[in-house]
Amino acid sequence: MAELRGELMHNEPMGRHCSWRTGGPVHRLYKPADSSDLQLFLQQLPQNEPVLWVGLGSNLLVRDGGYAGTVILTVGALQKMEFIGDELLFAEAGVTCAKVARTSAREGFTGLEFFAGIPGTIGGALAMNAGAFGGETWERVEKVETIDQHGEIRQRKPEEFVVHYREVEKPAGEWFLAGYFRLEHGDVEEAQGRIRELLDRRSATQPTTQPSCGSTFRNPGNDHAARLIESIGLKGHCIGGACVWTRHANFIINEKDATAADIEQLIDYVQQQVAEQCGVELVREVHIVGVPYDQS
Repeated sequence: MAELRGELMHNEPMGRHCSWRTGGPVHRLYKPADSSDLQLFLQQLPQNEPVLWVGLGSNLLVRDGGYAGTVILTVGALQKMEFIGDELLFAEAGVTCAKVARTSAREGFTGLEFFAGIPGTIGGALAMNAGAFGGETWERVEKVETIDQHGEIRQRKPEEFVVHYREVEKPAGEWFLAGYFRLEHGDVEEAQGRIRELLDRRSATQPTTQPSCGSTFRNPGNDHAARLIESIGLKGHCIGGACVWTRHANFIINEKDATAADIEQLIDYVQQQVAEQCGVELVREVHIVGVPYDQS
């Protein structure tokens, strides 16, 4: 590929780029130098090439057989962030949600503190309407930038998307390149105190020091996935090296060298048992891609 300035890798193990610390190889991984470099890269890809965008890999499981396509790695790449006047913050897809929260608070803005509780990047937050501690991404979106496989960049308004709980319907063939977020003026110390409070709550309720993907399942209706899983005695249940966390049942951790197959089989088992014993169909939050494990 000519004139590219980014970093191109082949047969890259995705366990290096996913928070579960496991997963098979990807055919091609590209870490762009910036958005214009990404445009050039996409223009040179075969038009039928499967493309997967990855930030911190905190909501992703790549099966052990790997992913037969191209990964765009945004973290450490698409990092531009700037305040626009007194009302907007612009952040590219690779900026971490935690950085958005900290920087906004330090500059005297409020409204984005909840991002401190999301272990991912802006691109992923936009794609799944990520939320934490009562706040959701699209509640603060003024507009977004998208890019397609031809490298064309567009600006779009929120009304061009259908936003659900942990799901966003977007124009086919486009990915989120950046977001513009509405801000409010506030007290710096108060905003920073709120972030510290949220981080303390996260440390107390989530396995921040162990490999996991964040919440495994969406909360169904007026119930909580963790309560349902705990109610049927699955806290601490393991398959291979993957275990349901003993402190909060909606987290699956890589306890000891888990394969992606271990994790996926445990997810399937939890779904099956909750359906059979509670009559509730749990829906995954985690995105699973790649060659399926052998179920024989």
